[in-house]
Amino acid sequence: MDQKDGEFLIRFARETIELWVKDRKVMKKPRNLSDEFYEERGVFVTLHTYPGKELRGCIGIPQPVKPLIEAVIESAMSVTQDPRFPDLTMGELDRVIVEVSILTKPERIRVKKPEEYPERVEIGKDGLIIKNGMQSGLLLPQVPKEYGWDAKAYLEHLCMKASLPPDAWTFEGTEILRFRSEIFSEETPGGRVEKA
Repeated sequence: MDQKDGEFLIRFARETIELWVKDRKVMKKPRNLSDEFYEERGVFVTLHTYPGKELRGCIGIPQPVKPLIEAVIESAMSVTQDPRFPDLTMGELDRVIVEVSILTKPERIRVKKPEEYPERVEIGKDGLIIKNGMQSGLLLPQVPKEYGWDAKAYLEHLCMKASLPPDAWTFEGTEILRFRSEIFSEETPGGRVEKA
């Protein structure tokens, strides 16, 4: 996705958030978008406080089950009500930065034994999903970079995100999937958009 499309997505996500927070109205799908916006893609919308850059919400659809533009609308509305935080208020709208991550289709990492996982994970590039029974969790590729984790710490935090023990990535029956993402983010609230 090029810079122009990324800028459009960020502005559109912000407008969707503002419309939902102010009026509880669902953003209409724009017309005459390029084909890329109608491809089924996984998406996450993340909010960070400004200027502190602390997480304020992160919600998305990991699997490519909806057209990109629809996934952005749903994720942008949902991120205002991330259950880990109080609902986003109108007063916060000019104090949050909007980030959109467009995901590739998750693919299972195949290993002969679990000890091989850390060497198969590329920090800063691979987002990860863990599945074990009914438990699952996801971390975006930017997360381990932000926290300075190595691959083993990344896997441990992934397990904890899924409410599993930190070493669950070594358990029989655990699946680890990887995906990549294109990330666009505002530098300041409503400001210039950069591609990570």
